[in-house]
Amino acid sequence: MKKGTQYTGNVIRVDFPNKGIIQIEEDKVAVKNTLPGQKVSFVVNKVRKGKSEGRLLEVLDKSPLETVEPKCEHFGPCGGCTYQSIPYETQLDMKAEQVKRLLDPVCKDYKFERIKGSPIQWGYRNKMEFSFGDEIKNGPLSLGLHKKGSFHDIITVTGCQIVDSDYNQLLSCVLNYFSDLGITFYKKLSHVGYLRHLLVRKASKTGEILINLITSTQWMYEEEGNESADTVMNLSEALVIEGFKERLLQLKLTGRIVGILHTYNDSQADVVQSDSMDILYGQDYFYEELLGLKFKISTFSFFQTNSLGAEVLYSTAREFVGETRDKLIFDLYSGTGTIAQLLAPVAKKVIGVEIVEEAVVAARENAALNDLDNCEFIAGDVLKVIDTIEEKPDLIVLDPPRDGIHPKVLDKIIDYNVDRIVYISCKPTSLARDLVVFQERGYKVEKVCAVDMFPNTVHVETVVLMSRVGK
Repeated sequence: MKKGTQYTGNVIRVDFPNKGIIQIEEDKVAVKNTLPGQKVSFVVNKVRKGKSEGRLLEVLDKSPLETVEPKCEHFGPCGGCTYQSIPYETQLDMKAEQVKRLLDPVCKDYKFERIKGSPIQWGYRNKMEFSFGDEIKNGPLSLGLHKKGSFHDIITVTGCQIVDSDYNQLLSCVLNYFSDLGITFYKKLSHVGYLRHLLVRKASKTGEILINLITSTQWMYEEEGNESADTVMNLSEALVIEGFKERLLQLKLTGRIVGILHTYNDSQADVVQSDSMDILYGQDYFYEELLGLKFKISTFSFFQTNSLGAEVLYSTAREFVGETRDKLIFDLYSGTGTIAQLLAPVAKKVIGVEIVEEAVVAARENAALNDLDNCEFIAGDVLKVIDTIEEKPDLIVLDPPRDGIHPKVLDKIIDYNVDRIVYISCKPTSLARDLVVFQERGYKVEKVCAVDMFPNTVHVETVVLMSRVGK
């Protein structure tokens, strides 16, 4: 097998997250964005022993699993969804098998509870980060999601089906407004331009909407020393941003706008972040409800993007944690403290540790909001913070970032010798790696359950219960 060579083959399976495996003579090649049973043509772009990779050129024959008509008009070119042409129950089976295929080689004699589906398959997302750009070079302004396999091309997704109609109405309004004015978007290679992202968050339970326009500070370019032009520049930007706010407030939405923000971001990286932020209307947060608790969420706070699915995920985690009466629980990588607050009413105390300070502030506010006085939240790196906590946990809950747990943190967690650990993972490949260490150090994987938080996409959450052997 040679790099740059084109091949044709059948996808025999798909490994997490979206790697279609194709057998070519004695070699296996991973080709992304494929489905089991498809016949595809691809070009080899990486040759490694046992790990060759190819780039999809064309789907020659559909998969026999593709038996439903995609609901979204953007399906195919859009990179947001992969599985819309597959029945939902089949999607769940695929994800369950992907998780099991990763865990079976590293976990022995465990109970696999397969997968729990999302309560709703469509319109489930409570957060979207739309990008400004163009679909073709030098084409008209677009606002939406990346074209599948492209870093630059942006597809306008006014008919997206994994969000409700308010998102699509907001997207259309903002795109039409800035298109009519001829405002430029920020180009990722030259780092020139103004419009970058539109962040929309809407609570599933309360219906509250928070909108954040992210731009660079490059409103206009003038020759150096032209001070009068700078005054006009600032006034013009202020008028345009005021018009942006007024257009949004005129919309007839099913939800209610509680905040409109304008964030400046001059980072050269293509990430949504804030150098500074102005509140144009209302407030910089909204409220959501989960399992009877209320949560205050700011524009950049982490919160599960499927609120109804999060109730399934956290209910499963709470079930796995088991008896908590008179127990001290560590919630490591606690985010805005969602899990900690769900466990607190039936525990002696919960201590959460989270590196993002904004999330810790939100967690403390949310605990007060829910009248929970047995939650403590500490800001800092888990690796450093757990050495400073004098109390010793009875149980530990882990919900680390995608890359899993740092090896040194793993050692410190295991050294607590707690009876039970519950590990929530959004990346089963990282989970499988970490479980090897836990088992080598005296823990047994008791049971595993996958939870589908992201219908029609390749992503899946996994909850694991481990118990200390011989304690």
